Amino acid sequence: MTNEEQIRTLIQSWATAVHDGDLPAVLADHSDDIVVYDVPPPYDGVRGIEAYEQAWPPFFQWQQQGATFDIVELEVTAGDDVAFAFALLRCGGKDDDPANRLRLTIGLRKENGRWVVTHEHHSFPHVDDGETAVRAVQRHWSERTAAKDLAGLMENIDDDIVSYEHAGNYDGIDDLREVCRAGLETGDDVTFETPDLTVITREDIAVSWGLDHVRADGVDSWSRGTRVFRKKNGRWLMVHQHLSVPLDR
Repeated sequence: MTNEEQIRTLIQSWATAVHDGDLPAVLADHSDDIVVYDVPPPYDGVRGIEAYEQAWPPFFQWQQQGATFDIVELEVTAGDDVAFAFALLRCGGKDDDPANRLRLTIGLRKENGRWVVTHEHHSFPHVDDGETAVRAVQRHWSERTAAKDLAGLMENIDDDIVSYEHAGNYDGIDDLREVCRAGLETGDDVTFETPDLTVITREDIAVSWGLDHVRADGVDSWSRGTRVFRKKNGRWLMVHQHLSVPLDR
């Protein structure tokens, strides 16, 4: 096959592996020093194959709820040892706008006679409707929880956060950080998601609510979560959180 044909096959196989949730196949043909600019934070990118590996399980969990990941258009340009490709993909849940497309740019180099991916850039067109941004924040929390990334969990939380939690009330980001630290240390596997999330936004204020599903060491728990966000300096930050479970009398 020509270089272009080899790369096209590589990318198509990668997209199929993502769709199937096949992590080893997703990681195949990627360099150890891969740098990925993804839709959610971190803002300076996912760097290195280990970080790249950790970024996928939360996406697979979301995808299992009925999301798609399919290439619509793919163009490849290749030299003898360096190449790039760009593509549009269908990537969204059943309630997302079907016309929206994930934009993908891939950089490759040839190592020991085989093509490997050294850079990926994923993005959606910017839609400043607030709801999209708040939903992205909560997806980011799910991803960072699975990765046990405490700093990542704190990225979209206001310094003056007031949080009503199951164990007590907490004022300020430092107190909440310690609560989150303890939660991440409850077991080897910790996940957090809000499957049926509702978000309402008005200018620089947003409210979200839904049932939070937390798994820690194989133990499932559900609680009610309401969160308030404010837009500050172009970023949506959580300023208040209220968690509870029904009182069994």
